[in-house]
Amino acid sequence: MAGLIACQDYPVDVDFSGWALQDFDDSQVPVLFPEGFEAEAFLTAHRGRLDFHSAGHTHTASLSVEVWDVEPEPPEGVWEETATASIVCASGRLRATGVAGGPMPWVIDLSDGPGVWMVRVVCSGRAQVAAQASHGVVHGVERYVAQFWPQE
Repeated sequence: MAGLIACQDYPVDVDFSGWALQDFDDSQVPVLFPEGFEAEAFLTAHRGRLDFHSAGHTHTASLSVEVWDVEPEPPEGVWEETATASIVCASGRLRATGVAGGPMPWVIDLSDGPGVWMVRVVCSGRAQVAAQASHGVVHGVERYVAQFWPQE
């Protein structure tokens, strides 16, 4: 049975319909975000980073990060997008970054050191944020849940 190690909520400043989770140690990321950002894919994995395409241009999304000891069950709920990927994280920590806004001030702790992590990301509120963000900056409409567990 999967055991939850940590769970934390974060605000994500989305701009130009994109954002990323990137290894906190930028020197371990061969191509820094936003270079190579693919605006069509919900989730694209690169070495040391995960890129996300949002349904809204400029807004604040909510992100719940769960760290598990093994693969958990998918989160309950109705999700508009679901994707899985793996990420090599040399520092054991991730930082969110916007396309133009750059790094956000908070840090996600996955572990005390390097590792390869699997992640399942689900998202809701995409249709709403696409409509609402065209009329102004909205907050918390688009919601992401990212579940991380060590790759075996």
